[in-house]
Amino acid sequence: MSDTPSHGVGQVDRVELFDRLAREMNEHPERYEPLGDISLRLAIVVNRPDGSALRVLLRFEGVRCEEILELPEGAERDADCWLEGPVEAWQAMFDDVVHHGRATGRNTINSLTLIGDRIAVHGVDPLGVDRFFRYNQTIQACCDGASAAAATAAPA
Repeated sequence: MSDTPSHGVGQVDRVELFDRLAREMNEHPERYEPLGDISLRLAIVVNRPDGSALRVLLRFEGVRCEEILELPEGAERDADCWLEGPVEAWQAMFDDVVHHGRATGRNTINSLTLIGDRIAVHGVDPLGVDRFFRYNQTIQACCDGASAAAATAAPA
């Protein structure tokens, strides 16, 4: 159990949040169709203050998130790319989404990874990293689903 506080979306270092994001995406394909199809295996690494981390794989195909899978340490390297940052940075992004209905300013996935001071994008293959930037609008739209997911989230 994490000591991370709940702020609307629940604990950002729990796989349940990503399950809700995938469900929200899959229930509303009309939001993703204008962005085009996506084919990406994206890992998310949420580093906790105690040195542990949540590692989760999101497998996107077409306009759906087809799989959410909790990963063991090091398995993120098998994804096309992975995003890694401290729980506080992830919490700030999701809090911004819940507050504004979408990420704004420096709390967008694109800004967070381009600046790289809070959340960094990594990949074993540079083409995998390129896929993240190619599909970042769809990834952001999926994360923005936290606003709707927060409305249906069970109390943490």
